[in-house]
Amino acid sequence: MKVKYIIYTLIVLGVAYLIYYRIDANKKIAAEGASMGGKGKTGATKGLQVEGIVVTAGDFTNDLEVTGTLEANESVELRSEVSGLITSINFKEGAHVSKGSLLVKINDRDIQAQLQEALTKQRLSATNENRSKQLLEKGAISQEEYDTSLADLQSLKAQTQLIRAQLAKTAIYAPFSGKIGLRSVSVGGYLTPATPIANLSSIDPLKVSFSIPEKYIGQIKPDSEVTFTTDGFNKKFTGKVFAIEPGINTQTRTLQIKALAPNANNELLPGSFAKINLSLSTIKNALLIPNEAIIPVLKGKTVYISKDGKAQQVNVEAGTRTSTQILITSGLNIGDTVLTTGAMALKPDTPVNVTVVNHKSKI
Repeated sequence: MKVKYIIYTLIVLGVAYLIYYRIDANKKIAAEGASMGGKGKTGATKGLQVEGIVVTAGDFTNDLEVTGTLEANESVELRSEVSGLITSINFKEGAHVSKGSLLVKINDRDIQAQLQEALTKQRLSATNENRSKQLLEKGAISQEEYDTSLADLQSLKAQTQLIRAQLAKTAIYAPFSGKIGLRSVSVGGYLTPATPIANLSSIDPLKVSFSIPEKYIGQIKPDSEVTFTTDGFNKKFTGKVFAIEPGINTQTRTLQIKALAPNANNELLPGSFAKINLSLSTIKNALLIPNEAIIPVLKGKTVYISKDGKAQQVNVEAGTRTSTQILITSGLNIGDTVLTTGAMALKPDTPVNVTVVNHKSKI
Protein backbone atom coordinates (compact mmCIF):
# COMPACT_ATOMS: atom_id res chain seq x y z
CA MET A 1 0.00 0.00 0.00
CA LYS A 2 2.85 2.39 0.80
CA VAL A 3 4.35 1.78 -2.67
CA LYS A 4 0.97 2.64 -4.21
CA TYR A 5 0.77 5.96 -2.35
CA ILE A 6 4.38 6.78 -3.28
CA ILE A 7 3.59 6.21 -6.98
CA TYR A 8 0.50 8.45 -6.78
CA THR A 9 2.54 11.15 -5.04
CA LEU A 10 5.23 11.05 -7.73
CA ILE A 11 2.60 11.34 -10.50
CA VAL A 12 1.00 14.39 -8.86
CA LEU A 13 4.41 16.04 -8.37
CA GLY A 14 5.32 15.35 -12.00
CA VAL A 15 2.11 16.95 -13.32
CA ALA A 16 2.60 19.95 -11.05
CA TYR A 17 6.17 20.39 -12.31
CA LEU A 18 5.07 20.31 -15.96
CA ILE A 19 2.44 22.99 -15.30
CA TYR A 20 4.96 25.16 -13.46
CA TYR A 21 7.55 24.66 -16.22
CA ARG A 22 5.07 25.74 -18.93
CA ILE A 23 3.98 28.87 -17.04
CA ASP A 24 7.58 29.82 -16.31
CA ALA A 25 8.56 29.32 -19.95
CA ASN A 26 5.74 31.58 -21.15
CA LYS A 27 6.78 34.28 -18.67
CA LYS A 28 10.37 34.12 -19.94
CA ILE A 29 9.24 34.43 -23.56
CA ALA A 30 7.05 37.41 -22.71
CA ALA A 31 9.85 39.03 -20.71
CA GLU A 32 12.29 38.49 -23.54
CA GLY A 33 9.86 40.08 -25.99
CA ALA A 34 9.40 43.09 -23.71
CA SER A 35 13.13 43.52 -23.22
CA MET A 36 13.70 43.38 -26.98
CA GLY A 37 11.10 46.16 -27.41
CA GLY A 38 13.33 48.86 -25.93
CA LYS A 39 16.02 50.70 -27.77
CA GLY A 40 19.65 49.87 -27.00
CA LYS A 41 22.48 52.28 -26.65
CA THR A 42 23.04 52.02 -30.35
CA GLY A 43 19.43 53.19 -30.98
CA ALA A 44 18.47 49.97 -32.87
CA THR A 45 14.91 48.74 -32.34
CA LYS A 46 14.42 45.05 -31.51
CA GLY A 47 11.25 42.96 -31.29
CA LEU A 48 9.90 39.45 -30.88
CA GLN A 49 10.90 37.35 -33.87
CA VAL A 50 7.74 36.06 -35.60
CA GLU A 51 6.54 34.92 -39.01
CA GLY A 52 3.64 36.38 -40.95
CA ILE A 53 1.85 36.49 -44.28
CA VAL A 54 0.55 39.40 -46.31
CA VAL A 55 -3.19 39.14 -46.95
CA THR A 56 -4.07 38.95 -50.63
CA ALA A 57 -7.34 38.32 -52.49
CA GLY A 58 -7.99 35.31 -54.68
CA ASP A 59 -10.59 32.82 -55.83
CA PHE A 60 -11.65 30.28 -53.22
CA THR A 61 -13.40 27.06 -54.17
CA ASN A 62 -15.54 25.91 -51.30
CA ASP A 63 -14.98 22.15 -51.19
CA LEU A 64 -16.71 19.59 -49.01
CA GLU A 65 -15.06 16.28 -48.22
CA VAL A 66 -17.28 13.33 -47.25
CA THR A 67 -17.15 9.55 -47.40
CA GLY A 68 -19.41 7.24 -49.34
CA THR A 69 -19.88 3.81 -50.88
CA LEU A 70 -19.80 2.55 -54.46
CA GLU A 71 -22.93 0.68 -55.56
CA ALA A 72 -23.84 -1.26 -58.68
CA ASN A 73 -26.09 0.61 -61.08
CA GLU A 74 -28.34 -2.47 -61.11
CA SER A 75 -27.91 -5.56 -58.94
CA VAL A 76 -30.00 -8.69 -58.39
CA GLU A 77 -29.63 -12.09 -56.76
CA LEU A 78 -30.83 -14.59 -59.33
CA ARG A 79 -33.41 -17.11 -58.08
CA SER A 80 -35.96 -19.47 -59.60
CA GLU A 81 -39.72 -19.04 -59.30
CA VAL A 82 -40.30 -22.82 -59.46
CA SER A 83 -38.61 -25.91 -58.10
CA GLY A 84 -36.95 -28.60 -60.19
CA LEU A 85 -33.75 -30.30 -61.35
CA ILE A 86 -31.22 -28.11 -63.18
CA THR A 87 -30.64 -29.46 -66.68
CA SER A 88 -28.21 -26.81 -67.94
CA ILE A 89 -26.19 -23.76 -66.82
CA ASN A 90 -25.40 -21.44 -69.72
CA PHE A 91 -23.01 -18.88 -68.24
CA LYS A 92 -19.43 -18.67 -67.03
CA GLU A 93 -18.71 -17.27 -63.60
CA GLY A 94 -17.38 -13.72 -63.71
CA ALA A 95 -18.37 -13.27 -67.36
CA HIS A 96 -20.45 -10.56 -69.00
CA VAL A 97 -23.97 -11.59 -70.03
CA SER A 98 -26.43 -9.76 -72.24
CA LYS A 99 -30.00 -8.91 -71.37
CA GLY A 100 -32.38 -11.75 -72.33
CA SER A 101 -29.73 -14.47 -72.57
CA LEU A 102 -30.65 -17.89 -71.11
CA LEU A 103 -28.74 -18.53 -67.89
CA VAL A 104 -30.30 -21.63 -66.28
CA LYS A 105 -32.78 -24.28 -67.51
CA ILE A 106 -34.88 -26.44 -65.21
CA ASN A 107 -36.36 -29.84 -66.13
CA ASP A 108 -39.78 -29.14 -67.71
CA ARG A 109 -40.91 -32.56 -69.00
CA ASP A 110 -43.89 -32.85 -66.67
CA ILE A 111 -45.07 -29.34 -67.53
CA GLN A 112 -44.63 -30.04 -71.27
CA ALA A 113 -46.86 -33.11 -70.86
CA GLN A 114 -49.49 -31.04 -69.03
CA LEU A 115 -49.35 -28.49 -71.85
CA GLN A 116 -49.93 -31.15 -74.53
CA GLU A 117 -52.89 -32.53 -72.58
CA ALA A 118 -54.37 -29.04 -72.18
CA LEU A 119 -53.91 -28.29 -75.89
CA THR A 120 -55.67 -31.53 -76.85
CA LYS A 121 -58.63 -30.68 -74.62
CA GLN A 122 -58.67 -27.14 -75.99
CA ARG A 123 -58.81 -28.37 -79.61
CA LEU A 124 -61.66 -30.77 -78.79
CA SER A 125 -63.54 -28.02 -76.97
CA ALA A 126 -63.02 -25.67 -79.91
CA THR A 127 -64.58 -28.28 -82.24
CA ASN A 128 -67.56 -28.68 -79.92
CA GLU A 129 -68.01 -24.91 -79.66
CA ASN A 130 -67.99 -24.56 -83.45
CA ARG A 131 -70.55 -27.37 -83.87
CA SER A 132 -72.77 -25.83 -81.18
CA LYS A 133 -72.61 -22.48 -82.94
CA GLN A 134 -73.83 -24.03 -86.21
CA LEU A 135 -76.65 -25.84 -84.41
CA LEU A 136 -77.66 -22.62 -82.64
CA GLU A 137 -77.91 -20.84 -85.99
CA LYS A 138 -80.28 -23.60 -87.20
CA GLY A 139 -82.33 -23.47 -84.01
CA ALA A 140 -81.41 -27.04 -83.05
CA ILE A 141 -80.06 -26.09 -79.58
CA SER A 142 -80.77 -23.34 -77.13
CA GLN A 143 -78.60 -20.31 -76.41
CA GLU A 144 -77.83 -21.72 -72.95
CA GLU A 145 -76.38 -24.92 -74.42
CA TYR A 146 -74.14 -22.92 -76.74
CA ASP A 147 -73.00 -20.66 -73.88
CA THR A 148 -71.96 -23.74 -71.90
CA SER A 149 -69.74 -25.02 -74.72
CA LEU A 150 -68.22 -21.56 -75.18
CA ALA A 151 -67.46 -21.29 -71.45
CA ASP A 152 -65.76 -24.71 -71.54
CA LEU A 153 -63.52 -23.55 -74.39
CA GLN A 154 -62.56 -20.30 -72.65
CA SER A 155 -61.78 -22.21 -69.44
CA LEU A 156 -59.47 -24.59 -71.27
CA LYS A 157 -57.71 -21.68 -72.99
CA ALA A 158 -57.07 -20.10 -69.59
CA GLN A 159 -55.66 -23.40 -68.28
CA THR A 160 -53.36 -23.59 -71.29
CA GLN A 161 -52.10 -20.06 -70.67
CA LEU A 162 -51.44 -20.92 -67.02
CA ILE A 163 -49.41 -23.99 -67.98
CA ARG A 164 -47.43 -21.93 -70.52
CA ALA A 165 -46.65 -19.41 -67.76
CA GLN A 166 -45.39 -22.22 -65.52
CA LEU A 167 -43.31 -23.56 -68.40
CA ALA A 168 -41.72 -20.12 -68.95
CA LYS A 169 -40.58 -20.08 -65.31
CA THR A 170 -38.36 -23.13 -65.91
CA ALA A 171 -36.02 -20.93 -67.99
CA ILE A 172 -34.13 -18.15 -66.17
CA TYR A 173 -32.99 -15.26 -68.35
CA ALA A 174 -30.74 -12.26 -67.63
CA PRO A 175 -32.98 -9.32 -66.67
CA PHE A 176 -30.30 -6.83 -67.79
CA SER A 177 -26.80 -6.81 -69.21
CA GLY A 178 -24.03 -7.05 -66.65
CA LYS A 179 -21.36 -9.11 -64.97
CA ILE A 180 -22.40 -12.34 -63.30
CA GLY A 181 -20.73 -13.52 -60.13
CA LEU A 182 -19.88 -16.89 -58.64
CA ARG A 183 -22.62 -19.52 -58.92
CA SER A 184 -23.81 -21.60 -56.00
CA VAL A 185 -25.61 -24.33 -58.00
CA SER A 186 -24.60 -27.15 -60.33
CA VAL A 187 -26.19 -29.16 -63.13
CA GLY A 188 -28.29 -31.95 -61.65
CA GLY A 189 -28.94 -30.09 -58.43
CA TYR A 190 -32.45 -29.52 -57.17
CA LEU A 191 -33.32 -25.84 -57.37
CA THR A 192 -35.95 -24.16 -55.20
CA PRO A 193 -37.09 -20.53 -54.96
CA ALA A 194 -35.04 -20.28 -51.73
CA THR A 195 -31.80 -21.26 -53.46
CA PRO A 196 -29.62 -18.36 -54.74
CA ILE A 197 -28.10 -19.03 -58.15
CA ALA A 198 -25.63 -16.13 -58.54
CA ASN A 199 -25.45 -12.34 -58.36
CA LEU A 200 -25.82 -10.24 -61.49
CA SER A 201 -24.56 -6.65 -61.41
CA SER A 202 -24.39 -3.82 -63.91
CA ILE A 203 -21.32 -1.75 -62.96
CA ASP A 204 -20.92 0.68 -65.85
CA PRO A 205 -21.78 3.25 -64.74
CA LEU A 206 -21.48 2.86 -60.97
CA LYS A 207 -23.52 4.67 -58.34
CA VAL A 208 -21.71 6.68 -55.66
CA SER A 209 -23.85 6.95 -52.54
CA PHE A 210 -23.04 9.54 -49.85
CA SER A 211 -24.60 12.01 -47.40
CA ILE A 212 -23.96 15.67 -46.67
CA PRO A 213 -24.86 17.83 -43.63
CA GLU A 214 -28.16 19.65 -44.08
CA LYS A 215 -26.52 23.10 -44.00
CA TYR A 216 -25.10 22.39 -47.47
CA ILE A 217 -28.36 21.31 -49.13
CA GLY A 218 -28.78 24.61 -50.97
CA GLN A 219 -25.39 24.18 -52.67
CA ILE A 220 -25.95 20.74 -54.21
CA LYS A 221 -27.91 20.45 -57.45
CA PRO A 222 -28.49 17.68 -60.00
CA ASP A 223 -25.55 17.38 -62.43
CA SER A 224 -23.14 18.79 -59.82
CA GLU A 225 -19.72 17.26 -60.40
CA VAL A 226 -18.01 15.12 -57.76
CA THR A 227 -14.51 13.69 -57.61
CA PHE A 228 -13.55 10.71 -55.49
CA THR A 229 -10.74 8.28 -54.73
CA THR A 230 -10.70 4.70 -53.50
CA ASP A 231 -8.09 2.69 -51.64
CA GLY A 232 -7.56 0.41 -54.62
CA PHE A 233 -6.32 3.06 -57.09
CA ASN A 234 -3.95 6.00 -56.83
CA LYS A 235 -5.99 8.29 -59.07
CA LYS A 236 -9.14 10.42 -59.05
CA PHE A 237 -12.47 9.44 -60.58
CA THR A 238 -15.32 11.77 -61.50
CA GLY A 239 -19.09 11.54 -61.48
CA LYS A 240 -22.26 13.64 -61.61
CA VAL A 241 -25.11 13.90 -59.13
CA PHE A 242 -28.27 12.35 -60.59
CA ALA A 243 -30.55 11.82 -57.58
CA ILE A 244 -31.18 13.67 -54.30
CA GLU A 245 -33.36 12.33 -51.50
CA PRO A 246 -36.41 14.62 -51.08
CA GLY A 247 -36.11 14.72 -47.28
CA ILE A 248 -33.57 15.09 -44.47
CA ASN A 249 -32.70 12.09 -42.29
CA THR A 250 -34.01 13.20 -38.90
CA GLN A 251 -31.57 11.00 -36.97
CA THR A 252 -28.33 12.06 -38.68
CA ARG A 253 -29.49 15.48 -40.00
CA THR A 254 -27.98 14.62 -43.37
CA LEU A 255 -29.20 14.51 -46.97
CA GLN A 256 -28.73 11.32 -49.02
CA ILE A 257 -27.28 11.85 -52.52
CA LYS A 258 -26.30 9.56 -55.38
CA ALA A 259 -23.99 10.23 -58.32
CA LEU A 260 -23.16 8.22 -61.45
CA ALA A 261 -19.53 7.54 -62.34
CA PRO A 262 -18.30 5.99 -65.62
CA ASN A 263 -16.60 2.61 -65.18
CA ALA A 264 -15.84 1.47 -68.71
CA ASN A 265 -12.81 -0.61 -67.66
CA ASN A 266 -14.64 -2.20 -64.72
CA GLU A 267 -11.89 -0.95 -62.40
CA LEU A 268 -14.25 0.10 -59.63
CA LEU A 269 -16.20 -2.52 -57.73
CA PRO A 270 -19.47 -2.19 -55.79
CA GLY A 271 -19.02 -1.99 -52.03
CA SER A 272 -15.75 -0.04 -52.22
CA PHE A 273 -15.15 2.82 -49.80
CA ALA A 274 -14.92 6.24 -51.50
CA LYS A 275 -13.46 9.55 -50.35
CA ILE A 276 -15.57 12.18 -52.08
CA ASN A 277 -14.81 15.83 -52.82
CA LEU A 278 -17.64 18.22 -53.73
CA SER A 279 -17.02 21.66 -55.22
CA LEU A 280 -19.88 23.63 -53.68
CA SER A 281 -19.15 27.18 -54.84
CA THR A 282 -16.38 29.58 -55.89
CA ILE A 283 -15.92 32.86 -54.02
CA LYS A 284 -14.21 35.70 -55.90
CA ASN A 285 -11.70 38.01 -54.15
CA ALA A 286 -11.68 35.86 -51.02
CA LEU A 287 -9.33 36.59 -48.11
CA LEU A 288 -7.64 33.43 -46.87
CA ILE A 289 -5.19 32.99 -44.00
CA PRO A 290 -3.55 29.91 -42.44
CA ASN A 291 -5.50 28.16 -39.71
CA GLU A 292 -2.71 28.65 -37.17
CA ALA A 293 -3.17 32.42 -37.29
CA ILE A 294 -6.65 32.16 -35.75
CA ILE A 295 -6.95 32.58 -31.97
CA PRO A 296 -10.30 31.43 -30.51
CA VAL A 297 -11.67 33.78 -27.82
CA LEU A 298 -14.83 33.89 -25.74
CA LYS A 299 -16.78 36.06 -28.17
CA GLY A 300 -15.40 34.76 -31.45
CA LYS A 301 -12.03 34.72 -33.19
CA THR A 302 -9.07 37.10 -33.34
CA VAL A 303 -5.76 37.38 -35.14
CA TYR A 304 -2.61 39.41 -34.57
CA ILE A 305 -1.41 41.74 -37.29
CA SER A 306 1.75 43.81 -37.48
CA LYS A 307 1.23 47.56 -37.62
CA ASP A 308 4.07 50.09 -37.26
CA GLY A 309 6.32 47.35 -35.90
CA LYS A 310 3.91 46.35 -33.14
CA ALA A 311 1.42 43.52 -32.72
CA GLN A 312 -2.23 44.53 -32.86
CA GLN A 313 -5.09 42.18 -31.97
CA VAL A 314 -7.98 42.26 -34.45
CA ASN A 315 -11.41 40.63 -34.17
CA VAL A 316 -12.36 38.73 -37.31
CA GLU A 317 -15.33 36.81 -38.65
CA ALA A 318 -14.55 33.56 -40.42
CA GLY A 319 -16.34 31.34 -42.91
CA THR A 320 -15.40 27.99 -44.37
CA ARG A 321 -12.37 26.20 -42.95
CA THR A 322 -10.29 23.65 -44.83
CA SER A 323 -7.49 21.47 -43.52
CA THR A 324 -4.93 24.29 -43.98
CA GLN A 325 -6.72 27.62 -44.36
CA ILE A 326 -9.77 29.60 -43.32
CA LEU A 327 -11.92 32.15 -45.13
CA ILE A 328 -12.08 35.59 -43.47
CA THR A 329 -15.34 37.44 -44.13
CA SER A 330 -14.60 40.61 -42.12
CA GLY A 331 -11.92 42.20 -39.94
CA LEU A 332 -8.96 42.09 -42.33
CA ASN A 333 -7.98 44.08 -45.40
CA ILE A 334 -5.81 43.32 -48.39
CA GLY A 335 -2.19 44.14 -47.50
CA ASP A 336 -2.48 43.44 -43.74
CA THR A 337 0.38 41.42 -42.32
CA VAL A 338 -1.09 38.59 -40.28
CA LEU A 339 1.20 36.94 -37.73
CA THR A 340 1.25 33.15 -37.90
CA THR A 341 3.68 32.32 -35.07
CA GLY A 342 4.33 33.48 -31.51
CA ALA A 343 0.67 33.72 -30.51
CA MET A 344 1.40 32.44 -27.00
CA ALA A 345 3.91 35.24 -26.34
CA LEU A 346 2.12 38.06 -28.14
CA LYS A 347 0.22 40.88 -26.44
CA PRO A 348 -1.19 44.08 -27.92
CA ASP A 349 1.55 46.62 -28.74
CA THR A 350 4.33 44.05 -28.35
CA PRO A 351 7.22 45.07 -30.67
CA VAL A 352 7.67 42.42 -33.37
CA ASN A 353 10.21 41.67 -36.03
CA VAL A 354 8.24 39.94 -38.80
CA THR A 355 9.64 37.56 -41.37
CA VAL A 356 7.13 37.52 -44.22
CA VAL A 357 6.72 34.07 -45.78
CA ASN A 358 5.02 33.03 -48.98
CA HIS A 359 1.27 32.70 -48.44
CA LYS A 360 1.02 29.55 -50.52
CA SER A 361 3.82 27.88 -48.59
CA LYS A 362 1.83 28.42 -45.41
CA ILE A 363 -1.36 26.86 -46.77
